[in-house]
Amino acid sequence: MAARKTGFLVGAVAGVGVAASALAGVGLRMTPAAAQDTQAGLIRASAVTPIFAPPPGAPMSFADIFEKVSPAVVSIDVTSRAQAQANNPLRGIPGFENFPFGGQGGQGGQGGQGGGDDDNSAPGGGDSPRGPRQQSSGSGFFVSEDGFIVTNNHVVENAEEISITLKDGKEYKATVVGRDEGTDLAVIKVEDPKARSVKFPYVSFENASKPRVGDWVITIGNPFGLGGTATAGIISAYGRDIGDTSFVDYIQIDAPINRGNSGGPSFDIYGRVIGVNSAIFSPSGGSVGIGFAIPADTAESITKQLMSGGKITRGYIGATIQPFTEEMAETQGLSNTEGAIVADLVAGGPAEGGGLRRGDVVTQVNGVAIKNSSELTREVAKSRPGETIRLDVIRDSRRQVVNIRSGVRPSESELAANDNSGTPRSGATPRPGAPATQQVLGLQVTGIDAAARTRYSLAPTVNGVVVDSVRQGSDAADKGLRRGDVITTVNQRPVTTAAEMSAAIDAAKKSGRTSVLAGFLRGQRSGFLPLKIE
Repeated sequence: MAARKTGFLVGAVAGVGVAASALAGVGLRMTPAAAQDTQAGLIRASAVTPIFAPPPGAPMSFADIFEKVSPAVVSIDVTSRAQAQANNPLRGIPGFENFPFGGQGGQGGQGGQGGGDDDNSAPGGGDSPRGPRQQSSGSGFFVSEDGFIVTNNHVVENAEEISITLKDGKEYKATVVGRDEGTDLAVIKVEDPKARSVKFPYVSFENASKPRVGDWVITIGNPFGLGGTATAGIISAYGRDIGDTSFVDYIQIDAPINRGNSGGPSFDIYGRVIGVNSAIFSPSGGSVGIGFAIPADTAESITKQLMSGGKITRGYIGATIQPFTEEMAETQGLSNTEGAIVADLVAGGPAEGGGLRRGDVVTQVNGVAIKNSSELTREVAKSRPGETIRLDVIRDSRRQVVNIRSGVRPSESELAANDNSGTPRSGATPRPGAPATQQVLGLQVTGIDAAARTRYSLAPTVNGVVVDSVRQGSDAADKGLRRGDVITTVNQRPVTTAAEMSAAIDAAKKSGRTSVLAGFLRGQRSGFLPLKIE
C-alpha cells in the first residue's frame, strides 16, 4: 500500500498541472468595468465574455462519454515469471529504455512484487531457467459480450495467471486466446464459472470515420494500479514509426498515459475505439505528453484473427534492411533516396535463393513504391507464404527485377534472439609478418589472418579488413565504427586487404565522389555506412 500512496501523490500533483494548463488556454475579453475591478483584485463573471465560442461538437465535459464506455474497460492483473526483455527493439531508442511501460511490477520493468516462490525449473523438468513469480498490471477492454478482451501482448506474454477487474469491482479469471508480437496485440477471454451467464459491456472499433490531427481523444486505463482513470487530449500525429515494430503506423496522442495504461483504449468523442495504447516516449518513465496507440484498423484486423483462433502469419524473404540515406545515395551517384538498402541476407533464405544481394536498393515491392525500410517490411509481410514477391532494385546504378518466393516470417522473439551484436575482444599488438596495416578514412585497418581471427573472435567465413583503431573526431568515429568491426565492401567492391580498400577509395575520389559506402560486419550483424573521404 505504501507504494500506491507514493504514486497517488505524484499523480495528484501532475493532475493540478494539467488543470492549470487547461485554464490558461481560455481566451477572455474584459469590459472597462471588469478591468477596473481587476485592479481591486476582483473580476465580475458577468463582465467577462469569451473571444470565441467552442468549435461545433467540442464537449464541455467528457463525463457522458466516460460513463458510457468505462464499464467496458478492465484492469488486468498478471502473475508471471521474471523474464529478461533486453531484446525488445524499442529499448534501443532514447526515451524507450523502459519499454514496455504498461506493467506495474516486473512486466513494467520496475522489479517483481511477488516473492515466496523461487522455483527456477522449467515446465516439465526442462533446463531453461525460470525467475521468481511476480505481479504486474495493465489495461484492456471488452470487444464482445461473451468476454473477449483486447490488450497488449507485452502485458500478458509471460502470464501464468490472469485476473481482470471491472469498473464495479467484480473480478474474473481469464486466459490468453492469442498473441501477436509483431503488433504488440493480444486477446484474452474471461474463463470463469462465475461468468457463465454474464453479458459483458463492450465497445467497438472505429474505422469508417478517421479522426483528424487535432481532434479530441480520451484514454481510459489502469495507471499505477489505481483502477479506471480517464484522461483527455488531442491526436498529435499519424504514421509514427517508433522503431523496429514495422507493422504499425502509430497514432501519437498527448492525452496523459502512464505505466499501467498499456492495452487500454483511446476513444473519440463518440465513444468509439480509435486506438490501443501501447507505448510512451519518456526519459523519466512517466507521461510527458507523447504517447502512441495502435490504430483501430490494425487492431481490429489482428484481434479478429486471434479471436477466431487464427495464427498471424506474415511473408518473409530473409533479408536485413536499413534506411537508404542521402549520403548513401551520393556514394552511388543517385539523387533519389526513396527505398531501402539490403544490409545482409539469411544464409539459405528466400532472398539469397532468389538472387537478392547485399547492397541492393529495393525501390518497389509488387509494384508498390517503397519510401523507407519500414514500408518494405510491411509490403513483404502482406504476402502469403509460397507467393512470388517481385522486387524492383537498383544494383550497381542499374535497375533490375528480382523474384523471390516468400517464406514464413519467424516470431519477433526468434528474430531478436538471432540478432546478436557481438562484442569484439581486445588483444595484443599484431605479430610481425601480419597483413599490412593502413590508415584510411580515419581508420587503421588490416587484412584478416589467423591471428586476427583469434584476437577479434572472427569466424572462418568472415572476409574483409578488420578495424584496429578509430581516430577520435573522424567521420568514421562519429558514425559509430569501432575496433573489431570488419569492413567487407567499399562501394560494392569486396575488400580483403588494406591496399584494396585504399584503391576503392581512390577510385571513388577520382570519379568525383565525396564519400564511399562501406559495408561492415559486427558480430553477427552487418550493414552499410556512408563515410566521408578525407
